[in-house]
Amino acid sequence: MRTFIRDNSLTLAFGAAFLLALTGQAIVGHIEFNEQLAVDDLYPVSFGAYVTSSDFAVDVTENWQSEYLQFFLYVFGTVWLLQRGSPESKSMHQAGPESDEDQRIGAHARGDSPRWAAADGWRRLLFSRSLGITMGALFVLSWFAQSVAGVASYNEQQLRQLEAPVSWAGYLVSADFWSRTLQNWQSEFLAVASMVILSVYLRQRGSPESKPVGASHRATGVEG
Repeated sequence: MRTFIRDNSLTLAFGAAFLLALTGQAIVGHIEFNEQLAVDDLYPVSFGAYVTSSDFAVDVTENWQSEYLQFFLYVFGTVWLLQRGSPESKSMHQAGPESDEDQRIGAHARGDSPRWAAADGWRRLLFSRSLGITMGALFVLSWFAQSVAGVASYNEQQLRQLEAPVSWAGYLVSADFWSRTLQNWQSEFLAVASMVILSVYLRQRGSPESKPVGASHRATGVEG
């Protein structure tokens, strides 16, 4: 068990942090939601009813979709896009998908390579892009979940105000949907751009997200 925890401590720590943060969001969101109901002279809802409501679902999924969009774009973008001096970038001569030899696929696969790396045809093609495809699929699914939960939450507000509900397609072109979406996208893009450029000049000893402390500012694709 101790070995398992050590070998998976990064995933376990962030998984636990996610659950704690999600629980905290549910608790304070429930309080805030009932406060708003009180303002509208409506009865409060239970905690269970809130965490299964469209209001909670849209708040959660709008953040998920922006995170997966960030990783989807970053995984594919870093195939071609470079930043001199950043450990987040490949070396300047490695732009593109690289050779089979560099990627250890096909005839260049090693004994410990995944089986699909040595396979031919669609299996190798799919496995070679499986991370980006998965991130893209998770973005699309969470974006769709946000839109479905969002239109349900929006229409609840419309009915409380005695206004007509909107269709799913109508909600997709509404200011409410794009306000929720873009406020998350812009923060994700800013965070990535900041990490890329700051890692050129700043260091964190022992972190693979940083260059070695003594590395040149121009050293690219070098991790500490």
